[in-house]
Amino acid sequence: MTHAPIPERLTLLRARLQHHGLAAVLVPSADPHLSEYLPERWQGRVRFSGFTGSMGTLVVTPTRAAVFADSRYWTQAEAELAGTTVELVKIPTGAATHHLDWIAQTLAPGEVLAVDAAVLGLAAAKQLGEALAAHGIVLRTDLDVLDEAWPGRSGLPAAAVHEHRAPHAAVSRADKLAAVRAAMQRADATHHLVSTVDDIAWITNLRGADVDYNPVFLAHLLIDATATAHRATLFVGAGKIDAALQARLAADGVALADYADAAPALARLPAGTTLLVDPKRITLGLRQAVPAEVRVVEAINPSTLAKSRKTAAEAAFVRKAMEVDGAAMCAFYAWFEAALGHEAISELTIDERLSAERARQPDFVSLSFPTIAGFNANGAMPHYRATPESFAWISTPDGLVAEGLLLIDSGAQYLGGTTDITRVWPIGTPSAAQKADYTRVLKGTINLSRARFPLGTLSPHLDTLARAPLWEAGLDFGHGTGHGVGYFLNVHEGPQSISRAVPDASMAMWPGMITSIEPGLYRDGRWGIRIENLGLNVSVGEPDEFGEYLAFETLTLCPIDTRCIDFGLLREDERQWLNGYHAEVRRRLAPRLSGAALDWLVARTEAV
Repeated sequence: MTHAPIPERLTLLRARLQHHGLAAVLVPSADPHLSEYLPERWQGRVRFSGFTGSMGTLVVTPTRAAVFADSRYWTQAEAELAGTTVELVKIPTGAATHHLDWIAQTLAPGEVLAVDAAVLGLAAAKQLGEALAAHGIVLRTDLDVLDEAWPGRSGLPAAAVHEHRAPHAAVSRADKLAAVRAAMQRADATHHLVSTVDDIAWITNLRGADVDYNPVFLAHLLIDATATAHRATLFVGAGKIDAALQARLAADGVALADYADAAPALARLPAGTTLLVDPKRITLGLRQAVPAEVRVVEAINPSTLAKSRKTAAEAAFVRKAMEVDGAAMCAFYAWFEAALGHEAISELTIDERLSAERARQPDFVSLSFPTIAGFNANGAMPHYRATPESFAWISTPDGLVAEGLLLIDSGAQYLGGTTDITRVWPIGTPSAAQKADYTRVLKGTINLSRARFPLGTLSPHLDTLARAPLWEAGLDFGHGTGHGVGYFLNVHEGPQSISRAVPDASMAMWPGMITSIEPGLYRDGRWGIRIENLGLNVSVGEPDEFGEYLAFETLTLCPIDTRCIDFGLLREDERQWLNGYHAEVRRRLAPRLSGAALDWLVARTEAV
C-alpha cells in the first residue's frame, strides 16, 4: 500500500463515485471467499479508512465516511481514525446492522449505493437489498469502485499449495469427498460449490499461505456428484500446485482449473442441475453466475459441519500440540519473570520472544493470529496489537519495572492442531480492584469449563454460564465467549459460537468440536483481563431417558496465575477445579521441560 494520507485516498474514491453517479459505496471486510483475515488486495476498508481491526464496515459518500465497529475495537478505531475525517459508529456486536440504518438515513430515495458483488455475501446481499428497497435506494453490484481509486493495488497471492499428509491428516481426501457427496445426495444436489477457503483446505487435505496466520489458499471447489461424473474441480491460481501434487489430486478425482474460471464454470452448468450453496459462505457475484435453469438449494456446507467435529485421531494430535505449545509458554514465562528489571522488555519484546519459543517446537508452522501483548490500558483493547510506533515498556535494564496487569493472547499453527490461549500476569502487586475483576473472570472461565449440557444444545445458550459471575457484580464484556477452532486451519471457525448470536440449528454442539472459553473484563484506560482455554466436546456418562450429555475436556495447558486471585470470591469447588487443572498441566508438561522452565512450571502450579 502507498502511504498517501487517508483524506487523499478518499478524494480519489469520491471522484469515482461522482464519475459513476453514485451516492455511496459500501466496503465490507471481505474477499471473494468471505474470509476473516484478508489478502492485501481486499483490505479496502483499511486502505480508505486507516482502521486495521479484523472486522468492520466502511461506507463512503461524497461528504461523509463512517466505519462501523463493535466494542472490541472502539478504542483502537478512535485512535486510528483520528485525523482521517472518517467517523466511528459504535455498534454492539459484529453482527449488528447499524450501517443499514445509517445508509437509509443518509441517502435519499432514488440515489444509488454501490458494493462489489464479488465480496458481498449472499445472505448479507439479501438483507442489504431488502433494507435499501424499503427506502427507495438503488443497489448497484456490478462495479469494483475501489479498484479504480487504488493505484498499485496488489494482485492475487502466489504462495505454493502443499499437502497436509498422514498421519496428521487423519482422514483421506477421497473419504472426505465421499462424505460430502453423501450429504449432497441427501439434499438432492448434483453439484456443490464451496468458496470458503478453510472448507476447501479441509476437503482436499491441502494447505497454503495466501492469508496471514491461516494455512489456507485462495480457491473455489465445484463438486460433481452425478452418477456418471464423480469428479471435483479446484479453481486455483496457475503454478500454485506442482505436477506431483496435481497427479495425486487427479487420482482422487480432483481436476485443476484457473482461479478466474469459477464463475464461468457455474454459468456453464446445464439445465436440470441442482446446485447446493451455503448462503452464508458464498458471494452474490458467484450466485449471480448461476443460470436460471439451474435449481439452487441453500443449506450449510456439509464440510463446515464435518470439519468442526474432530476425529479421535485428530483430537489426539491436538493434545500433543497443546503440550508443545504449553512447553513453549513455560519457557517464555520463565525467561520473562527472570528478566524483569534486568533487561529491556516491551510489548514488542514479548511478541518476539514468545513467537521464537513456539518456533522451536516440533511441527510448528506459524502463529495462528497476531500476538496480543497488552500492558495495563493497552490490555483493555481486546484486539490491541503493539507496533513499533506505539507500544508500552514493562521493564528497563536499569531495574525499573512498571506495575500493572499484562494480558497475553497468543496461539500457533502446528501440523497437528491450532492453539489459542490468553493469560493475565501481575507485574508487581495487583490491587484489590484488579484481583476482584480477575477472580470474577476466572469464575466465568471455570463455570463454563465445568458445564454439562445435552447433546445438540445450541451453543449461544451456553453464553450466560460464563457471564453469570460477572453479571452478579454488574459487570460484562462486549465480545463473544467462545469461537470454534480449526484443526491446523483457521483459529476462528464455525458453525458453533458461544455468544449473544441469534441461534440457529447449525450452531448445535456435537462431540469433537473444539471451542474457546474466554470471558473477559475491560476497564477502559486502566486494564484488561481475559482468561482463555480451548475445550473439546466429549460425551459423558451413558445415554439414558434424558438423552446424551456433553462436557468440555480442557485442552489448553498453561498455568493460570494465582497471585491475582481474591480467594474470598472463590468457592471451594472452584478452587478444587483450579488445583485439578494445575495438577494436569504439571503432569503433562513437566516431562517436556527442564531447568528454569521446569522450576517455573512447578512454582506456578502449586495447589492453592
